[in-house]
Amino acid sequence: MAQIATSENHSVQTNENATYTKPFITIIFLFFMWGFITVMNDVLIPHLRSAFELSYFQAALVQFAFFGAFFIISLLYFLISVIKGDIISRLGYKNGIILGLILCGLGCALFYPAAQYEKYGFFLSALFVLASGVTILQIAANPYAAILGKPETASSRLNLAQAFNSLGTTLAPFIGALLIYKVFSDGEISVDSIKAPYLIYGGIFILLALLIKAVHLPTFVNKEKILKGAGALKHRHLIFGMAAIFAYVGAEVSIGSFLINFFALDSVMGMEEAEAGIYLSYYWGGAMIGRFLGAISMSDIKQSTTKYLWMGVTALGVFTFVYLMTAIRNEDGLFFMNFLSFQEVSLFVLFLILNFACFVLGKSNPSKILQLFSLAVVALLLVMILFDGELAFWAAIAIGLFNSIMWSNIFTLAIKGLKEHTSQGSSLLVMMIVGGAIFPPLQGALADLVGIQYSFALPILSYLYLFFFGWKGHKISNESLKAN
Repeated sequence: MAQIATSENHSVQTNENATYTKPFITIIFLFFMWGFITVMNDVLIPHLRSAFELSYFQAALVQFAFFGAFFIISLLYFLISVIKGDIISRLGYKNGIILGLILCGLGCALFYPAAQYEKYGFFLSALFVLASGVTILQIAANPYAAILGKPETASSRLNLAQAFNSLGTTLAPFIGALLIYKVFSDGEISVDSIKAPYLIYGGIFILLALLIKAVHLPTFVNKEKILKGAGALKHRHLIFGMAAIFAYVGAEVSIGSFLINFFALDSVMGMEEAEAGIYLSYYWGGAMIGRFLGAISMSDIKQSTTKYLWMGVTALGVFTFVYLMTAIRNEDGLFFMNFLSFQEVSLFVLFLILNFACFVLGKSNPSKILQLFSLAVVALLLVMILFDGELAFWAAIAIGLFNSIMWSNIFTLAIKGLKEHTSQGSSLLVMMIVGGAIFPPLQGALADLVGIQYSFALPILSYLYLFFFGWKGHKISNESLKAN
């Protein structure tokens, strides 16, 4: 028997051999949907920019409104937990998840009147409500996924959940572009084509809330004294982790926000928005591949040969899925397949092999893998800035492969050893998702000054810090060890 590593770990015990497969599968659906709806912003930004004739900076306010909600809601959560004690410890993870799903559904529904009145500010408000729901899901579901099993395999479990999050982010650009530019479009770029897709998304969130209400989830609710105060901030590695989440999410969101515009450059590929949206699926598909590989790499599989074999088969299988999915086309209501040649995807395959090699070199160590992947992204960003054509194009897409495990590895390294402060620490980490609100407008302003291609110099600073966190910043201080 081992105590659960959350805010209620001093009062609830769980059998390390207990099977939580069914509840974990249920939680995976949440990761999928919030990944899907978050990356829809990458399709929305160029669409709204064209519809409202916005500058890069103004279009980036989509991410400012969305990820600004993460900061505000998480800050409120933290302040309440300081005064009243941890909220999740009172409500339970299940009720917190249901509340988050309902807010997501409401936020999606608000897109209809926003499009009806054709007000950009209304869209930003709807995004804020939607993101408020996603924030609550993040606070509740990330630590919940981590505790549904052995503590030593928490990184593997969270990587697996994040892999399905990436399935959502992979499908979103393709499905979103198809719905907005083809199925619900009259051929012209307008906000009317946004109405139906977001009503569909909102309905799915409400159905998920009903599903979560109906299914049995293990209840981890503190029955004893609820701790007050800001005890989580006594842990130095958590503070470094907060900065790492800020840097990572800011860089990831900012890069994703401007990839379509980057692909459209004549010096790169000169792609139209609808076609570029399809290739964005390779970017997020790479993240999905990396997260599945991370889940296997950091699992409790003992035999290296078996582990690497599973990783190879999984990489091939997920790549095939992305390859087939992105071949689907729709013209004049007719669907057909348009496959890329091996030569066209050969650079992506090469980067996938390099990604696999980094996992092997990292030897299933979350901090070492984080270091290697951070340096790899710095190199890829430099290629984007210094080169043109297909090399720059596929280097940009390959960033998804190396971003893959960063969130889950940073998160689990940052909350390690927090014990009764874990949920409060989780809210602080989720608060730092505000980086996604800060970086895109900064990069947008930089792009207005020096152009899209050179603006990708900004995220390099983030990945250099992430290297530091994987190298030194994640280590638990002596003061934290004494507190535990």
